[in-house]
Amino acid sequence: MSVWHDVVGQPEAVATLSDPTAMTHAWLITGPPGSGRSNAAYAFAASLLCDDNGCGTCPHCRQVAARTHPDLAYLATERVIISIDEVRALVQKAYFSPSVSTYRVIVIEDADRMAERTSNVLLKALEEPPERTVWILCAPSEADLLPTIRSRVRSVRLRVPSIDTVATLLTQRHGISHDDARQAARLAQSHIGMAQRLALSPEAALRRAETVDLITGVTGVHDAVMAAARLLDIATADANALTKERDELELGQARASVGLGPDDPVPANMRTFFKSLEEQQKRRATRSLRDGIDRILVDVMSVYRDVLIQQLVESSRDHGDALINLEHADGVRALAARRSPEQALAAIAAIEQARERIASNVAPVLALEAMLIQASRQ
Repeated sequence: MSVWHDVVGQPEAVATLSDPTAMTHAWLITGPPGSGRSNAAYAFAASLLCDDNGCGTCPHCRQVAARTHPDLAYLATERVIISIDEVRALVQKAYFSPSVSTYRVIVIEDADRMAERTSNVLLKALEEPPERTVWILCAPSEADLLPTIRSRVRSVRLRVPSIDTVATLLTQRHGISHDDARQAARLAQSHIGMAQRLALSPEAALRRAETVDLITGVTGVHDAVMAAARLLDIATADANALTKERDELELGQARASVGLGPDDPVPANMRTFFKSLEEQQKRRATRSLRDGIDRILVDVMSVYRDVLIQQLVESSRDHGDALINLEHADGVRALAARRSPEQALAAIAAIEQARERIASNVAPVLALEAMLIQASRQ
């Protein structure tokens, strides 16, 4: 099975990345969250490192899938931003010749998380590229990177896959019924990773359902303040669910690697190592919480999007299947009756402002409170 099989709903991008005449030393893969940027990046990397253009079954392809190929370097940061030291380390690797393949491939996920100073370190490597090194950057849009970097890469834009495309992928990967897979894809708004979580995790699905119920139930300032606190609790629980299992696995592997059992005390000469691991996990938890809050805000925005459809489309038959939150149609309908279209648009603007405030390090609970109070105004 070709490495391109899991790059769903992107025929134009696959055609470009598969075209040997389009080859260049640096690429930028852009697309909205859930469009499959990293999937496309690693499929492209496998096709470059494989002797058969990404067959999907050879040792090269399997090593890329496991992120263990000797000619693949990658950066998937677990911090809020990518550090300059991380990029410097990648730049050093870029000047090594390939060991077993034609190319050395370097992937940077979330390249938009680089500060300007860090981006300038990468820029120097792109200006004087090593002969057989290929850079693959991923970001939501070209505008998220410096103009000087954009001018030195070839861009490939991904689009949001259709609900049916995502549903088919879930069914093929996990054996989920088509109806359940389609519901998960609809609620996730075609975000592949979120659709997979909603389909496979009942807890994640319940948290999302509670979020929608909270938003449709806000009728005043008191409700808004209480809902903001609960939304933060939901985001925290969601983030903890994603990180707890991984943290425990990492700690267990670290203990086993130095010969310690689960309950053995850490020797003094190893405390620095375990302290560093603990700090790394805390940084990951911070980013995971921010990502969890942003997922909540995307769900909140979907509610007001449905409200606008209820308000602006005359025939209920026309918009019934267009709702994202179809299971909460009664609550959405009640909210639409309490708000005008202008107020719904103002609520969407307040959600965008909350996302910007949280990205600027405003306390999340304050940003959520301000957003919901603005959205609840009559």
